[in-house]
Amino acid sequence: MSKIGFIGVGNMGYAMLKGVVSHFNLEDIVITSHSKEKYERIAKEVNVSCVDSNAELAKTAKYVILAVKPVIYNAVIEEIKDYVSLETVIISIAPGISIDSLKKSFDNKVKVVRAMPNTPAMVGEGMTGVSLNKDEFSKEELEVIDKFFNSFGKVSYVEERLMDAIVCGSGSSPAYVYMFIEALADSIVKYGIKRDDAIKIVAQTVLGSAKMVLETNTHPAILKDNVCSPGGTTICGVTALEEYGLRNAIIKATDACYDKCTKIK
Repeated sequence: MSKIGFIGVGNMGYAMLKGVVSHFNLEDIVITSHSKEKYERIAKEVNVSCVDSNAELAKTAKYVILAVKPVIYNAVIEEIKDYVSLETVIISIAPGISIDSLKKSFDNKVKVVRAMPNTPAMVGEGMTGVSLNKDEFSKEELEVIDKFFNSFGKVSYVEERLMDAIVCGSGSSPAYVYMFIEALADSIVKYGIKRDDAIKIVAQTVLGSAKMVLETNTHPAILKDNVCSPGGTTICGVTALEEYGLRNAIIKATDACYDKCTKIK
């Protein structure tokens, strides 16, 4: 099979790599990054090959994942644009950078997949929004792309105009979930639960609740209502969350995130 190459193995690149190595042949995976010490260490850890430059990787791989920060995309593209071809598939995970913009940066010499994964990919539970023009890709390429994203979680294909909303819904939102877990854990530590136990209790509750939504295909509002007995403890807690603006705070966070996405060029 054609090689899959990662340019960048930071938090997100490494998280995706951890899933990919369990679903693809190791000899078909190659990595590089700005830090030789880092990519050599990671290559040894997951038993894949590495190269010393972005240009060398672009010569080697058909599927090139740009797992670097958006601010250095232009610099990386300049390094590799002369070494790609019409058969190269560029996978971008940068928020706010359109497919057309990327194609122009490569002088329209490549096929582009725009994606927004999230860090739970590290444990095989990522959620990735993907946008591409299927007519540009062969059946085999589409199969590899789908296998790639499913190797570290779930994937949802959307129109490109919706990709900024995907950033809000899954790309950035794990941070909000971690904040919720920390806050709820703090709230029961206050009443005497040990810190480690509190985090375990809350994290498992979040995991189980999410699984209920996905596996029962039941609207979250119905599942919430099922926990709220008339005059009971839960409805009192829900009332307090509404009073202090949990729902509004989440919507405002999404607005702020979306606004930032639209300003990234």
